[in-house]
Amino acid sequence: MSRRSAFRILIPTCLAVCTQMALAQEAAQSASATAQASTSETKAKTLDAVNVRDERKPYRNLSVTGATKTDALIKDLPQSIQILDSGLLRDAGVTDLKGALDLSSTISQQSNFGGLWDSYAMRGFAGNLDFGSDYMVNGFSASRGFNGVRDGGNTNSVEILKGPSSALYGRGEPGGTVNINTKKPLFKAANTLDLSVGTFNTYRGAIDSTGPLGETVAYRLNAAYQEGDSFRDYIHYKRYLVAPSFLWMISPDTTLSYEIEAVRQEIPFDRGVVAIDGFPPNVDIHNFYGEPNDGPHIIKSLGHQVFLQHWFNDNWQLQTGFSFRESSMEGNSSEVRPYGALRPGNILRRRYRDRDNNAVDRSARFEIIGKVATGKVTHNLLFGVDGYRFDDRRKQNAADPAGTIYGINAYDPVYGAPKPVKAISINTDEDQKSYAVYAQDQIDLGERWKALVGVRYDKYEQTVHNLRTGNFVHQEPTATSPRVGLVYQPNEHWSLYATTSSSFRPNSGASRPDSNNVQHAFDPEEGKSYEIGAKWDTGRVNTTLALYKITKNNVLTPDPIDPNNYSMAVGEVESKGVELDVSGQIAEGLRLYGSYAYTDAQVTKDNAALTGFSLTGRQMANVPKDSANVLLIKDFAVAGNKAYLGGGVQYVGEREGAQAAFSAVDFFKLKSYTTWKAVAGYDVTDKLKLTLDVNNLFNKRFYASSYSLYWVMPGSERTITLNARYAF
Repeated sequence: MSRRSAFRILIPTCLAVCTQMALAQEAAQSASATAQASTSETKAKTLDAVNVRDERKPYRNLSVTGATKTDALIKDLPQSIQILDSGLLRDAGVTDLKGALDLSSTISQQSNFGGLWDSYAMRGFAGNLDFGSDYMVNGFSASRGFNGVRDGGNTNSVEILKGPSSALYGRGEPGGTVNINTKKPLFKAANTLDLSVGTFNTYRGAIDSTGPLGETVAYRLNAAYQEGDSFRDYIHYKRYLVAPSFLWMISPDTTLSYEIEAVRQEIPFDRGVVAIDGFPPNVDIHNFYGEPNDGPHIIKSLGHQVFLQHWFNDNWQLQTGFSFRESSMEGNSSEVRPYGALRPGNILRRRYRDRDNNAVDRSARFEIIGKVATGKVTHNLLFGVDGYRFDDRRKQNAADPAGTIYGINAYDPVYGAPKPVKAISINTDEDQKSYAVYAQDQIDLGERWKALVGVRYDKYEQTVHNLRTGNFVHQEPTATSPRVGLVYQPNEHWSLYATTSSSFRPNSGASRPDSNNVQHAFDPEEGKSYEIGAKWDTGRVNTTLALYKITKNNVLTPDPIDPNNYSMAVGEVESKGVELDVSGQIAEGLRLYGSYAYTDAQVTKDNAALTGFSLTGRQMANVPKDSANVLLIKDFAVAGNKAYLGGGVQYVGEREGAQAAFSAVDFFKLKSYTTWKAVAGYDVTDKLKLTLDVNNLFNKRFYASSYSLYWVMPGSERTITLNARYAF
């Protein structure tokens, strides 16, 4: 059987388990071993070979899809990559994106907009805090708009692609990119029900059902519902996820997939506590400074993805897809002002406002992938075009910040204050369009040398219409983003690499109106990265050591005259660091996942001319210089049944607490902290598995992130979760 024929047979299963799983190699070997069998018989055997998704695997992943949009071996790429696969996420008790990213020291938590979405920095770069942090789903941008906290109910793995990816994906942060691979339909029936109960009246139910709908069509349905309280007063949340997907094998050469994600989230807006008396705050970490009768903010998101793959022959294929997502966010909130909120008598000045935001995001791409051999050199080529259109409508009514106190006591909050009168404060309609062409070549230069070169050209259009003032802003910047990397492999265990790349990110919004009531668009952020590293693969353990330097300019900072509503693009940030990642099986039945990061991310240019003092030399907010994570799991048997027991530790160093500051008194430090976790699991039967997860085992008091002295988010108290997983 030819390689092309074998690949045709493997299409449904490779899609089902995602090519980044280490066991994909075993699937290919199984297909080769049964090459003389009939097509249907080989397909069945191949499905059986890869139907091991419930087995405990040693966190050692060999390939990745997001870094190159092809199935590439990690050791062959001049880039530091972490893969959080389904086994690791399940062992760690992770059910959302935040929990997954907490396993990586490269990533640090940021102020999460009142708990409404995921917000993080990678290698010190956080992006625009008026949106959730950037991430992709199956290679498509999925964070533009209002999508809430990302639930993990349909997540198969999370790829952390460190360093700029603009040469392939366009707009993005130079610190790196997160790509989420979703669970895919299988042609073999399998059903799993998860039920969890935990601290703070938390309940969760999730279902994962997959199987054939015929000889050429398979489905998968993932759904999850979670409801619970917080350790903080008056916070009760609900999260819903429904995610059906379908796979159609149109022919042995052609597959078409269709995925839907419907999300709803309800949670009150919560900015955390205040540090008006220095740090750490001596106010009760449970204090809620909003109004309970404000009700929840409601986020809704409905997304669609269609993806087509077609093989022309053994060496050439095309892949094309389309993504469409509608999202909205609405709700009332009573928020402590981020600056100068303290009044006499420990009264905090608040602002009452409501939001009614809507967004539509459309994107599409078309790519040709091929292989060309010229003597001993092999070129793995990718040519593509893509584009997106993003419409962002924001409307906010707020009480006059100058004339309204709307106070609450910082130490003894009493609720029920009369609501102040609101008026329109923000009413904007922003339209973004982008068109791009790109090319990439993964070059096998011989037995020991490999290279990766790529370049992308983007044309971006932005129109911002301020419906409140009548102002209209338009710009059409362009960007060229190259990437070059080289890999040297002195033997089968080592890969040494060096790479340099560029990034860009258009800045949303417009400046504060000037004296002539004219607003201006912001120049895009531009980044440059240099990185060297070494990868060591023993066959059981993967290790990556990386050293990097990144610079980004045109960074948005709050406008000192109106920091609540406007920004300025005058900042420059530099990040230098060292990262060490280790994963695999260090002894029989003993699995390790660990990482360490030293991140020196600081401001190198600011708006000192306007504020009267300089931020230059200050560390980026919420980014620790030192951070580390370790998870260690031991497998054993109890009465002949499989079991495991393990624990983990997370260390986060001291961090700058002020996202922006307008006087010296605004600066403060978030203290370092160490938290521990314990995990355990027991297979009661082949179908029923029980797990127990304890986070913040010793109930450490710590502060996870902040925006200012008045918006400091405490970390969660000890949480205990018991889960029952039943397969049928």
